[in-house]
Amino acid sequence: MDQLALLFLLLLGALVSVPVGERLGLPAPVLMTVLGIVLALADFVPNVDIPPDLILPLLLPPLLYAAVRRTSWRQFAANKRPIFLLAVALVFVTMVCVAATAHAIVPGLPIAAAFALGALVAPPDPVAATAVAGQLGLPRRLVSILEGEGLFNDVTAIVLYHVAIAAAVGGTFSPWRAGLDLVLSAVVAVAVGLALGWGASKLLDLLGDATLQIGLTLLVPYMSYVLAEELHGSGVLAVLTTAMFLAEYAADADDVMTRLAGHTVWDVVDTLVTGVAFGLIGLELHNAVHTASGRWGELLGWAAAIVAVVVLVRLLWLLPATWLTKRLHARRDHDEDIPMSWRETVVMWWSGMRGVASVALALAIPLETDDGSPFPHREEIIFIAFGVIMGTLLVQGFTLPWLVGRLGVRADTEREKAFEKELALRAARAAKRRLKEIEAVEELPEELSEQMLRRAFDIGARISPDIGDEERREAHEQRVRRLKRIRRIQGELLSAARHEVLAARSEPGADPEIVDRVLRHLDVRSLR
Repeated sequence: MDQLALLFLLLLGALVSVPVGERLGLPAPVLMTVLGIVLALADFVPNVDIPPDLILPLLLPPLLYAAVRRTSWRQFAANKRPIFLLAVALVFVTMVCVAATAHAIVPGLPIAAAFALGALVAPPDPVAATAVAGQLGLPRRLVSILEGEGLFNDVTAIVLYHVAIAAAVGGTFSPWRAGLDLVLSAVVAVAVGLALGWGASKLLDLLGDATLQIGLTLLVPYMSYVLAEELHGSGVLAVLTTAMFLAEYAADADDVMTRLAGHTVWDVVDTLVTGVAFGLIGLELHNAVHTASGRWGELLGWAAAIVAVVVLVRLLWLLPATWLTKRLHARRDHDEDIPMSWRETVVMWWSGMRGVASVALALAIPLETDDGSPFPHREEIIFIAFGVIMGTLLVQGFTLPWLVGRLGVRADTEREKAFEKELALRAARAAKRRLKEIEAVEELPEELSEQMLRRAFDIGARISPDIGDEERREAHEQRVRRLKRIRRIQGELLSAARHEVLAARSEPGADPEIVDRVLRHLDVRSLR
C-alpha cells in the first residue's frame, strides 16, 4: 500500500465512521483514531510521510473555518470571560504544571524543552471538542464554551510553543520578548484576518455565481493562515477573524442557492478533513512504537504522569473558575454562557481531549539546536505527547457519552423550542409587515390579499406549528395536508420528467450539456 492509497482509505473511513459512530453512540473522530491505530499496526501499511510543517497549514484552516460557521460573534463577545479563563489562562497554567512535572521526572530534560512539551499538550483540540460535543445533545451553553475554548486556545499554545522552542534551540529566553511576540502575533493576525475578510466579501459580490463563491470560501482559510504566518502572526487567529468577519458582513439573506450549496460543501469538507486528521493521529503510533523500543516501562510511566497532570489541572482549574464566573455573572448579569451545575462542570472537565494541533507541534520539534547538537530528548517528548493524546482522546472520547448519560446533562429542549417559536413569530410578522407595504403601493384583489396573508402566517407555522390560536392551527394543518398531497403528486410528475430527460442523454445525437441544463432546471424546480 502506498501513501495515496492510504489517504483514500482514510477518506473512506471518514465517511463510514459517521453512521457507525451514530449506531454505536461514539464520536466519529475517536473511531477514526482507532482505525489509524489498527492501520499503524498492520505490516503492509507504510509510515506516514508528511512534513510536520505542513500538517497544521493543511488541516487546521478548513476545520477552524467550518467550526466558526456554526457560531457567531455574539457568542464570542458574550463569553469572553469563560473563553479567556479556559483558552488563555488554563493553557498557560497547564503548560507550567506539565513543564515542572516533566523536568522533575525525566532525567536531564532541560527546562526549555519541558516548556515546549507543556505548550504542545496544553490546548484541548478544537476539532475533537466540537465534533464530540455536537453529537451528544449537550446544552448549547456548554457547546458554545467548548467551541470558544477550542478555537482560541491554539492561538495561545502555538505562540508559547514557538517561544519555548526558540529558547531550547538558541539557549536564551526573555519574558519581555515572549510577551511582545504574543501581542504582535495577535495584532498581525487580526489585521490580516480583517483585511482578507473585507477583500473576500467584496470579491464574493463580484463573482456572483454560487459555484465561484463557494470555491473562494474554500481558498480563503488557507490564504488567511499562510499570509499571517508569513508576516509572523498567528495563522489560527487570522482564520478565526476572517471567518467571523465573513459570517457577520458577507451574508446575503436572499442568496438561497449559495447558502444551501455552501452548507453542503462545507459539511463534506469538515467530515473528510476531520476524519483524515484523526486517522493520522492513530497512524503516528508507528513513531511511538519505534521510540519506545526496549523502554516501554519507563516511557509509559512518564506519559501516564503527564496525562494525570493534564487531566487534574483542568479539573482543579475549572472548579474555582466556574464558581468565580457564576458570582460575576450573578452580580453583573452578563449575557454569557456558563455551566449551571456541577454536572455540567464535570462534563466540561472530561471534554478536554488533545488532538491534531498537539500531534503537529510534536512532530515539528527541530532535530538540532543552533550549536548543531541534537534537540534534547526529542524522541521522549514526542512519545509523551503521543501518550497524552491517546490517553485523553481514546479514554475520554469513549467514556464521554456514558458520562453524559449518567449525569443526565442534556440540552434544554423547552428553551430551544421557545426560541424557535419566537423566531417563527418574528418571521411571520416580518412577512405581514412586508405584505402591508406592498398593499400600500399596489392594489391587490381581496381574494389574493387574504391568500397572501395566510401564506405569511404559514411561513411561521411551518417553522413552529405551535404559533397562533387553535382555529388557525387547525386551518393551517388542513392546508398542510392539502399541500403535502399536491407536492407528492407534483413530485411524481417531476420525477417522471427527470427520468425522461436523463434517458435522452444516451440517445444518438443528444447533446449532454443541453440535457444537463434541462435536468438542472428540473432539479431547481424540485428543490423549490
